[in-house]
Amino acid sequence: MGEAAALLGVSADTMRRWVDAGRLAAVRDEHGHRIIPGAELAAFARELARPENAEAEGRPSSARNRFPGIITHVVLGDVAAQVEVQAGPFRVVSLISRESAEELNLVPGAPATAVIKSTNVMIERR
Repeated sequence: MGEAAALLGVSADTMRRWVDAGRLAAVRDEHGHRIIPGAELAAFARELARPENAEAEGRPSSARNRFPGIITHVVLGDVAAQVEVQAGPFRVVSLISRESAEELNLVPGAPATAVIKSTNVMIERR
C-alpha cells in the first residue's frame, strides 16, 4: 500500500480508503498485507489523470501533465524568472518571463500547479 501510495503521491491511508470504498482492487498476501496488482494501479492512475478529473476549475487544456504543489523558490532576473515548485516528491523548475511571474504573484509558499506539455520526455526505469 505504501509503495502504491507513493507512486500516486497520496498517503497510505488514502489508498486504504480507496480500496475500502471499492474504487481500487487489492488482494491480500500470505501475511495479510494488501497488495495492489500493477495493472490495476496503472488503470486507476490513468483514471485519476483523465482530463476531466485533473483540470482545475473546468478550464479545458491540451496539457495532461499537471503537478500541483507549492512554490519553494523564485529567482527574478531582468527578463526571465526561475520558479521552483515542489510537487509531492518532485521538484519542477520552470523558466518563464519575469512579467508572468510578477503578474501571477509567484512567491515562495504560494500554491501552484506545474503544467507540462512537451514533445520530448525521457523515461527511466527503476
